[in-house]
Amino acid sequence: MESTPTPLNGFAGLGLSPVIMTALEKQNFVTPTPIQAQAIPIAVTGKDVIGIAQTGTGKTLAFSLPILQRLSAEQGNALILLPTRELALQVQENIRKISPFVGQPLRSCVLIGGASIYGQIQELRRHPRIIIATPGRLIDHLTQGNIKLDQVKVLVLDEADRMLDMGFAPQLRRIMETVPKERQTLFFSATMPSEILSLVNTYLNNPARVEVAPAGTSAELVEQELCYASQMGKLTILETLLAEYKGTILVFSRTKHGATKIMRKVEAMGHKAAEIHSNKSLSQRRQALDGFKSGRYRVLIATDIAARGIDVTGIELVINFDLPDAPEDYIHRIGRTGRAGREGKAISLATPDQQNDVRRIERLVGKPLKISHLSELRPAQPSRDAYHPKPTHSSHRPGQKRRPHFRSFNV
Repeated sequence: MESTPTPLNGFAGLGLSPVIMTALEKQNFVTPTPIQAQAIPIAVTGKDVIGIAQTGTGKTLAFSLPILQRLSAEQGNALILLPTRELALQVQENIRKISPFVGQPLRSCVLIGGASIYGQIQELRRHPRIIIATPGRLIDHLTQGNIKLDQVKVLVLDEADRMLDMGFAPQLRRIMETVPKERQTLFFSATMPSEILSLVNTYLNNPARVEVAPAGTSAELVEQELCYASQMGKLTILETLLAEYKGTILVFSRTKHGATKIMRKVEAMGHKAAEIHSNKSLSQRRQALDGFKSGRYRVLIATDIAARGIDVTGIELVINFDLPDAPEDYIHRIGRTGRAGREGKAISLATPDQQNDVRRIERLVGKPLKISHLSELRPAQPSRDAYHPKPTHSSHRPGQKRRPHFRSFNV
């Protein structure tokens, strides 16, 4: 992998065409984010890129601007793959803000589950230049012969790690073997597990690596707290937080059934709330998200399906009512606040038997989580080595009792 250039100030030095610059000015985009400043100059040259950045740092614009510039100057298509329906719709929304100003129509279409496949076939017959899809639905269209990928010039995998987590590896490999070998491939993700490197080594050509934050780095502008409580005590703390914070609040549940229960409790507390998870239809999920964006719903309860698919500026507080199954998902959840240069806050609720799960999260973010004043339990703070482990010989002697990691007491 090649090294990357030093970030530049302003979009003017990134190699973008005058047409794209004009489009950015009309949309009031003035200063690129770090991932945009580093990735765009490489992507516009046609080279493969691996981009690693925290969620909410502008990865979508980092790959959509080079795509729009290239397709406005030459024939061919772009294919953008994403793990969830919400992310696919979000990417199309961002592209549609810029594409009308690039000098020629660049039609895009979204191929996702939960939407009418007939309507998508009609969209494909209009020969869209930019195809935004989830892997499963794209495979459906390929199997039915509704689409060919032989004209793809640029392939983007956004949130590639999440797609692997969701079991899309076989579909990704089939798709990547279907598109032309002579293409540009762009990988963008918040984390970079070893499985991604296998795909990179197989399908990318000497990619440049752009990393504006180490994999696992949590959002810098997000203040993080931890609350230890019993399962029943979580609802009391949730009610207190909903009264203490006056802005929009995003609550994460581990399960879809739990999300429904939490929503009913929140509504009983007198707050307007909506839920978003896989049991909801696409139209219901869009209605909930649109209502949350517009302020019709103050509280949105979601499962991890929304951890990377919610792009709402100004979320005041993220509450992890349940800790995520994977520590990496903690990064994506709290990244829903503190976006676009604003400060945010995230509070996680954990039961006493989840101290090991908390440890894994703390090791990932590289620091202990501050214990909230609302916490029912006060575990002792561990040493610095708990978050920055290094190989050492064991000093434990046979027969000697080990000191427990935590001591808890009621307050």
